[in-house]
Amino acid sequence: MKTEDGKVIVSDRAQLNLGLTAKPLETRVYWKTITLPGMIVDRPGTSDRDVVTPAAGVVTQIYHVPGDLVQPGERLFTIRLASDSLQQTQAELFKASENIKLAEAKRQRLVRGGEGIPQARVIEAESEIARLKVAVQGYRQELLNRGLPNAEIDGIARGKLLSELSIVAPRLDFAGDAPKSAEALGFELHELLVEMGQQVQAGATLCNLANHQLLAVEGKAFRDETALLQRSLEEGWPVEVDFREGATTAWPTFDPLLPISYIDNSIDPVNRTFSFLALLENQHKVVERDGRSRLLWRFRPGQKVLLQVRVEKMEDVFVVPADAVVADGLENYIFTQNVNTFEQVSVRVLHRDRETVVIANDGALETYERDGVQKTFAAVAQNAAAQLNRMTKTKSDGLPPGYHIHADGSLHKNEDEDR
Repeated sequence: MKTEDGKVIVSDRAQLNLGLTAKPLETRVYWKTITLPGMIVDRPGTSDRDVVTPAAGVVTQIYHVPGDLVQPGERLFTIRLASDSLQQTQAELFKASENIKLAEAKRQRLVRGGEGIPQARVIEAESEIARLKVAVQGYRQELLNRGLPNAEIDGIARGKLLSELSIVAPRLDFAGDAPKSAEALGFELHELLVEMGQQVQAGATLCNLANHQLLAVEGKAFRDETALLQRSLEEGWPVEVDFREGATTAWPTFDPLLPISYIDNSIDPVNRTFSFLALLENQHKVVERDGRSRLLWRFRPGQKVLLQVRVEKMEDVFVVPADAVVADGLENYIFTQNVNTFEQVSVRVLHRDRETVVIANDGALETYERDGVQKTFAAVAQNAAAQLNRMTKTKSDGLPPGYHIHADGSLHKNEDEDR
């Protein structure tokens, strides 16, 4: 109901029907943003690893299946060797190692012979030892290149030639971008590419390992938005990521603000966009089932996201929901509340989007300062501004029967009406 001075009176029941809420406003910093599409992607060179066989052979053991959690150095496969070159290298290493022992024993005998032994024969023995050591070093390096650890190579040099080769998980290397959490989770066996009894050639991929502890968010922007992205990078403004999970997620609280780390300097000739990256550290849960560990990741490569890129900083402004402001002709109005009485106030809108409206702190609302922040004396309706504005246009009907208005503008029932 509208009063003669243009204020609107809304009963308690009507406020409940409208779901009307009100609260004082306080100034804050608001970031004007643009919304861009994005997707979670693997971090190049970090997230995925291929495991290959260093020599030809037959797969005799597979120790893990897709989904298993494996640690660096943990055994993945056993291969029965079928490589003539590898067998020959092992034999040559053992032979050269034994020949070094014989040559050293010969040299010691010559040295003990004293001056009766020509010095040339001692020098010849030392040269033979040096030549054999060079050969041993070459054989060891070849075996290292095949993926054999030093412990097994030492055994080969002592005569323990290998007929089988163990393939283990590689070392976990984050390329200088170690996760903030001290816990390194190892790898998840993502894809198994061989079967038991399968013959494989040297260099064949046996499986694919994945570590999604460190990922990236890749955004796409058009050429016209280049300056905005460059400014965000130069100013160090983070990107706000909407992971579109909903409010019911059971994961821990996550800071959605991620700094831009890279902007692509080339434009895709097909879709005319360029990419930019923000680094993302994942969250996980470890589930034990049937003696095997399984990893559950919060964020997964291929997941679509929305990116809010900051383009302008607006300070000392009021921010209200979109339903709190109504546009009427050239004016924009909000409504202040005094119990049941709502008063229309003209304000200057600085920015508007689908969810929020930014209002200038230009004196239209009476404020006081506390802790360096300007706060309004009156509560401001947070919704239903359009309905309240329509009521201001209706004919003034005075007060409803049995009600009166106090000096502060609040509506109350007459005392004799309550009896």
